[in-house]
Amino acid sequence: MELQANKGKNLIIEVDGRKWARYPVKTKLITPEDKDISLVVEEYAKKYLKPNDIVFISEKSVAVTQGRSYPLKEIKASKLAKFLSDRVTRTPVGIGLGSPETMQLAIEEVGIVRIILAAFVGATGKVLGIKGLFYIVAGDGARAIDGAVPYAIPPYNTYVSKGPINPNEVAKKISQKIGVAVAIVDANDLGVNILGASDGVDKKFVAKAIKDNPLGQTDECTPIGIIRGM
Repeated sequence: MELQANKGKNLIIEVDGRKWARYPVKTKLITPEDKDISLVVEEYAKKYLKPNDIVFISEKSVAVTQGRSYPLKEIKASKLAKFLSDRVTRTPVGIGLGSPETMQLAIEEVGIVRIILAAFVGATGKVLGIKGLFYIVAGDGARAIDGAVPYAIPPYNTYVSKGPINPNEVAKKISQKIGVAVAIVDANDLGVNILGASDGVDKKFVAKAIKDNPLGQTDECTPIGIIRGM
């Protein structure tokens, strides 16, 4: 089967004067029963790889295999989570921490003290016209939390997820299994954050190479991508 760009996405991007292809790799629906994301990547992506490729993997797919994705109905949001979620700026492409359930996961992930500090700094920043301070203080653990959105592939349109545990170690394990460099990425249509990477990965380059989110974030079922020089 020939790899091709997802609908509405460009296959080629130019980074620092050189063209790169970003091939999305379609997989089955990943579930907690998969347990080991490296086996999924090996099964679906390894057959397409060439030397010097870079594989990038959605952080949500890694989190799912680690049992860190939860049905909305199972999350009991605290009063603090409800209070703070009403004051978070929502984006056009995702709910972020703007729901009681995702805010509750953030509190569990980084702690009450850090979340309250982030909320205070974020509120102060808004008064001064500075955006994004909440997530800077709250850190990657809070930033990587994904909310339930109607356009996600079922059943994950009713799930919320924490970021993956030990993403650097996960990336290194996958890299050893498939023989190329690997990055674990948190990407959407607003931006990219590289959560983990195997040895030799230039995180700034990967962020530039997938800045337009070539994997998509709806029902593509392409949680794995391949970056290849042209």
